Amino acid sequence: MSRIVIVGGGAGGLELATRLGNKLGKRNKAEVTLVDKNRTHLWKPLLHEVATGALDDGTDAVSYRAHAANHGFDFQLGSMSGIDRDKKQLIMAPLLGEDGEQVLPQRSIDYDYLVIAIGSVSNDFGTLGVKEHCIFLDSPDQAHRFHRKMLDLFFRLHVQGAESDPLRIAIVGGGATGVELSAELHNAARQMKSYGVRHVSQSNLKVSLVEAGERILPALPPRISGAAHQELTKLGVKVSTATMVTEATSEGLMTKDGHLIQADLMVWAAGIKGSDFLKDIADLETNRNNQLVVKPTLQTSRDDSIYVIGDAASCPMGDGKFVPPRAQSAHQMASHAYKNIRAQLNGEAQSDYVYKDHGSLVSLSRFSTVGSLMGNLTNGSMMVEGRIARMVYISLYRMHQVALHGYFKTAMVTFSDKISRVFKPKLKLH
Repeated sequence: MSRIVIVGGGAGGLELATRLGNKLGKRNKAEVTLVDKNRTHLWKPLLHEVATGALDDGTDAVSYRAHAANHGFDFQLGSMSGIDRDKKQLIMAPLLGEDGEQVLPQRSIDYDYLVIAIGSVSNDFGTLGVKEHCIFLDSPDQAHRFHRKMLDLFFRLHVQGAESDPLRIAIVGGGATGVELSAELHNAARQMKSYGVRHVSQSNLKVSLVEAGERILPALPPRISGAAHQELTKLGVKVSTATMVTEATSEGLMTKDGHLIQADLMVWAAGIKGSDFLKDIADLETNRNNQLVVKPTLQTSRDDSIYVIGDAASCPMGDGKFVPPRAQSAHQMASHAYKNIRAQLNGEAQSDYVYKDHGSLVSLSRFSTVGSLMGNLTNGSMMVEGRIARMVYISLYRMHQVALHGYFKTAMVTFSDKISRVFKPKLKLH
């Protein structure tokens, strides 16, 4: 029986494990194993909502262990530290407990086919002081850290009252994460006041969004980018474009022109890269951002038994361009890897993955949603804003839930969410 091991339970990895488990694992046609360093799964585009407390991941997160039991695959808790390609073994790092004690020693998992789907981490581009003074929103732990710091600052403002200085939060990076977080912060301030935390309001929250490029949301058409810029400005967000940050200090962000953007809390969301340990792992080919180079079939350039999907993959798409690191890319790659792995198991030919751009949407919390749909059309994109865009944005998450749970259970989860809103706080306050 073939052994398929998937490392990384993000959007692509968990969807792939679910499909392979349902089709092969349950029928004893293959042993499917998912490996992840966390115990639960959370859709990465929701991290900014966890950071502000708009989403309680305690109720929205999916337990890997329980999900594996329901869908015919095995779950192993731990982190990949290496690959032995000759023995076809995944090397697992020692598993440590909360106090640093060793729970499990280094171990290995045999595989016939390996899928690497570990996503990406924030790229600070070597900027001075960023690691010491900024928070990266690339994991639930980082989102929780931001949330705790944000609540501490809000409560300090509440106690000190009108004499307190405004709360200053600086965000580096005008992509989707930075833009969405900027809007969610103003929603959080509004909600905090409604729960009796006096002296906290949008007026004494100073959010700065810093982007090195000429405009925010560079992946979107200029009109949509301009609409988002305008909405943020209405909220009171200070948007600075064509502004490069050269250093982060305890006082704030230093720009290339010598200006200090003062901040009590700083977030770095300016770029992504593959995890550092991927660089030259098992003599596999990587690019300068530590992403593993794959062929159009999603197999690594040097080993056909190893696939890579999602942000960890450097996948060509013609004209010198590469598949962008988006949730829709991970979803599409998971579906294609599923087809190619099954074809390989049956001795059939592999097919090339072709990226389909279905557009991009950016949520400005409860205030607005903007974006473009059907970006793969030759005649351009359809611009959407307001309530329709918000409905489509929410449906993207529901589609991910359908891939994991099916239509019926997703419908039940959606209904449960609506019921829980009646008695649950609109903002997580702990």
